[in-house]
Amino acid sequence: MLRVSSILGNSQRLDGGAMFGNAPRALWQKWLPPDELGRVPLVCRALLIEQDARKVLLETGIGVFFEPKLKERYGVVEDEHVLLGSLKAAGVDHTEIDAVVLSHLHFDHAGGLLSPFREGQPPELLFPRARYVVGQTALERARAPHLRDRASFIPGLPELLERSGRLEVVRERAETCDVLGASFRFWQSDGHTPGMLHTFVVGAQGQLVFCADLIPGVPWLHLPITMGYDRFPERLIDEKRALYERALGDRVGLFFTHDPATSLAFIGEDAGGRFSATASFAALDGWDLDVSATPG
Repeated sequence: MLRVSSILGNSQRLDGGAMFGNAPRALWQKWLPPDELGRVPLVCRALLIEQDARKVLLETGIGVFFEPKLKERYGVVEDEHVLLGSLKAAGVDHTEIDAVVLSHLHFDHAGGLLSPFREGQPPELLFPRARYVVGQTALERARAPHLRDRASFIPGLPELLERSGRLEVVRERAETCDVLGASFRFWQSDGHTPGMLHTFVVGAQGQLVFCADLIPGVPWLHLPITMGYDRFPERLIDEKRALYERALGDRVGLFFTHDPATSLAFIGEDAGGRFSATASFAALDGWDLDVSATPG
């Protein structure tokens, strides 16, 4: 058994211009209509993998660790830690998770590791039995970020992870790690942030890849569409193309963390070389990759 389920965390509203880089508003507002402040709706979606008795979570979303001023600045919608409630609705408590895999340590992907904000109290790590799996380059970036992306990281989080004694660091360009085993394969990209870790979950019949911020959702499938947050947009476009070639060849589903309507899509390429979704799914609910090549 290798079952996967999409798990919603806290949602956000972020500036549409930042989310779509140099794409004109006349184009992107058709994909994600903005509010009166020009912000578009986004989710923070995690992936729960149940492999026999083991439970693995890919990412944790943004959570509610921010103080109120920053919570408002970054458009966090809910007051409660939505991910924990979503896990419970799926029959899983956060204390039962055996491993948490983080593509990178930006706050909207790793903030859900932390307890909710309490005035005057330091944040604490959740998932007390889990191994925290992080790429070496991504961890180093979080320890010493560039001025351009420093605000995207959570001060002190690398030290919290190290002090837990449960941090598993995936060396640069490694394709597996002992904690997860052969059903989990890694591929790393650098266009969004150095050393972003993409996890392929490989079953006997089906497989998917956690796209993280390489492809936040369906609108970003088109190769030229990038974010203003991406460190190296041209490199990111080349990395997307490389991932698409692999996905098409192996019939890999693409899992999206920020798309408000779609959690997974399979893609195709038209005669003009444009990639688009050929089949999409709003949510995943126990898709067994050992049994079926597609959800449902």
